[in-house]
Amino acid sequence: MITTDCAPGTPCWLDLGAPDVPAAAAFYGTVLGWEYESMGDGEDMEGGMFRKDGKLVAGLGKLTEQGARSAWMIYYAVTDADATTRAVEQAGGSVRVPPTDLDEWGRMAQFSDPLGGQFAVWQPGSHRGAELFDAPGALSWTELYTPDAAGAKKFYGDVFGWTYSDMELPGGGGTYSLVTPAGLPEERMQGGIMNLPAEQLTLTRGRPYWHPVFDVDDCDAAVLRVTENGGSVQMGPEDAEDVGRLAVCVDPSGADFVLLTPSGKS
Repeated sequence: MITTDCAPGTPCWLDLGAPDVPAAAAFYGTVLGWEYESMGDGEDMEGGMFRKDGKLVAGLGKLTEQGARSAWMIYYAVTDADATTRAVEQAGGSVRVPPTDLDEWGRMAQFSDPLGGQFAVWQPGSHRGAELFDAPGALSWTELYTPDAAGAKKFYGDVFGWTYSDMELPGGGGTYSLVTPAGLPEERMQGGIMNLPAEQLTLTRGRPYWHPVFDVDDCDAAVLRVTENGGSVQMGPEDAEDVGRLAVCVDPSGADFVLLTPSGKS
C-alpha cells in the first residue's frame, strides 16, 4: 500500500518525460481520466501537472535528454537527498542529476542503479508529493524489471533500507520479490522486483527499468482506451491470482506502465 505520508523510502511522486507534451496530456487524460494543468501556453508548453478528482497525481515534462527514451520516473521520499546521493555512490550507483533545490518545493536528485535502472528521490519542502495513491487513476505499485534481481535487492536495500519477501510465481514464472520500506509493516508493501533475462528487456535494450502500476476500475475498458488512442499492449489483460486483472501497456511515445484492477473490483 502506498500512502501520502511520505515515509522515507516510499514512492511519493512520479513524472513523465515525453517528446510531445500536449499529445501525452491528451493520452493520459483519456486513459486515466486525468485533468492536465499546463505551466506554459499553447503548443510551446514544456510541462505541467496531472490531477485526478482535483488531487495531484503526477507531473509531465518535455523530454530533453539526448538519446533518452520516453519513460516514467518514480521518486522515493528521503529526509536528506545529499546523504542518499552518497549512499547511492557507495553502493555502486551513479548520479544522473545531483541534488538540486526546486525553489521552496523541495530538493531532488536522479540516479542510476549499478546496471542502469533509473530512479529519483525527493526531499520534501512545501510540496510533499502526490495527493492520491491506491485509488482509481492513481499510482498503486512500483515495479523493477532487471536481469540481476539479487544485485538490485542489495543495492536498494543499502540505499533505502528496504526489506523483501520472495514469492514463487505460478507456472515456473520465477521469483518475485515484494518490497517493504524500512521500519514499516508488510501491509505497507509498495512494489516488486522481477528478474528477467536481458533479451526480454526490449524497451531498454537489456537495461533494468522501473515502471508505475496505475489502479483502474475496469482494466479491459482502460486497455481499449490505450489502443484506441495510439498506445499498445505488451501483455494482457489477464488475471493474476490474489492480485487482480492487469495489462502491461506502452503509450504512443514508448513509455511503459501497468493498468491494474485489484482483486475484488473486477
